Amino acid sequence: MNKVARWNPIREMMTMQSALDRLFDETWHPFEGRLSDFGLAIDVDENDQNYVVKTDLPGVQAENIHVHMDGDFLNIEAEIPEQVEEKKEGRTLMKERRYGKFSRRIHIPQPIKADDVDANFENGVLTLTLPKSPEVQPRQIAIKSGNGKK
Repeated sequence: MNKVARWNPIREMMTMQSALDRLFDETWHPFEGRLSDFGLAIDVDENDQNYVVKTDLPGVQAENIHVHMDGDFLNIEAEIPEQVEEKKEGRTLMKERRYGKFSRRIHIPQPIKADDVDANFENGVLTLTLPKSPEVQPRQIAIKSGNGKK
């Protein structure tokens, strides 16, 4: 027995929208994965006194990490030298470990005291503590009563 279904233009448009959404998702998501594979992933936290920036740098030696401020931009550069191995018997089936130079440049929204930046590199994690300049830190304002006393 055949059933007759009413034509619903809204349902047809929603089906088309869903198909287009899937097409764009499948087209663009691979690029996002590639960016995270080759870029430096960072975490930035803020409190009243500091910005704290963390990034994972596995396989990087401390002497191959360079951090500098350029105006209100923080630049982190690192390098993993390619390990050249002498020719061995057999063949390499897979080589996914990354090497080469990579960097990240981020904007710091408020002035910092560049001379007091603390950089710590432990267990492959670089932690930068960027102290804010005193003029941008919050301050308590004393309120005087009507008679001019505090």
